[in-house]
Amino acid sequence: MTRMLRRRLLAGGAWLGLAGLAGCTAGRPTPTRLEPLLPAIAGRRVWTQRLPGIGFPLSVASREGLFYAAGDDGTVLVLRAADGQEVWRARTGGALSAGVGTDGRHVAVVRRDHALVVLDRGQPAWQAPLPGGVLTAPLVAGERVFVLGVDRSVSAFDALDGKRLWSLKRPGDPLSLSQAGVLAPHGNTLLVGQGPRLAGIDPLRGTVLWEASVSSPRGTNEVERLADLVGPSVRLGPSVCLRSFQSSVGCVDVTRASLRWARNVTGSQPIAADEDLLVAGDASDRLSAWQQGSGQLLWSSDRFVFRALSGLLLSGRTLVFGDFEGLVHFLDRQTGQPLLRLGTDGSPVVGVPTASEATILVTTRTGGLHAFRPE
Repeated sequence: MTRMLRRRLLAGGAWLGLAGLAGCTAGRPTPTRLEPLLPAIAGRRVWTQRLPGIGFPLSVASREGLFYAAGDDGTVLVLRAADGQEVWRARTGGALSAGVGTDGRHVAVVRRDHALVVLDRGQPAWQAPLPGGVLTAPLVAGERVFVLGVDRSVSAFDALDGKRLWSLKRPGDPLSLSQAGVLAPHGNTLLVGQGPRLAGIDPLRGTVLWEASVSSPRGTNEVERLADLVGPSVRLGPSVCLRSFQSSVGCVDVTRASLRWARNVTGSQPIAADEDLLVAGDASDRLSAWQQGSGQLLWSSDRFVFRALSGLLLSGRTLVFGDFEGLVHFLDRQTGQPLLRLGTDGSPVVGVPTASEATILVTTRTGGLHAFRPE
């Protein structure tokens, strides 16, 4: 089990703090020292903004040349990707546990007091109580707001007035992962992670249309068998690629509701994928790239072992991610060779780098929002 895993799991509706999980080491392993790097491509940091610290699993949203982000204290900030200028800023009335989801008009976050908060063009629109904790950014689509609870329950609200439209709660495994899960649209279907299974749900009625298993849980106890799907997933035409916690990475054919391929890989960070590649780090931050269509291994790299890597982004010819020292790495996507290394504010890079055209935004634990443009 990964060393950076949040130690809270949900069991029988109660939060449990587990100080020592199977497979965890007592201390932090020594990070691999970085080799000197002569830049092979040009790139620079083009602007910086700041929020209060980011201690929750923030998902930065990108739409129509804007970045949507949020801080621990409930501040929601919208910035122009081109120059970092503030478009609007709003407060949501309390510390956050999940966000940000947006359709470009409505912005949705979840507070730690289990309240779904929706803004309309930066102005307070409505709030709705939730039955339990949420760590996955709400999905705003089709004039609805969808929420995935830590207990795997799913709820739908009218984006205009906050009316609860339906709720779905299914019997599941005794434990649930305290980490952002899978909640995404695919055509007329809502995709939801339900343990190690990807479920297709009717977004109008809240009924389950199909399921596809991504992994087969293994282990001698409930903790070792925990294999919840980790978000965000990546949509690629008829396929969705994603990770099953500490178990595997792979791609599901949504049209056939079947697993196309999977590879056994430990780890907890979301994958990066596009039409050509799927890239993932394992529990020790060893990076591997597979051909997205077939699952054939193309390369692997030990250069960043135990550097507490962030999520990954495939952008142009590069693979982009950050580490615990606040460094942002740009690798050749075809070979895994380092091309460029740039700094932020020295605190760990968290979340997944987000692209808006030529601009890539990374976030740091202390609330730094750093925009880069590789050339």
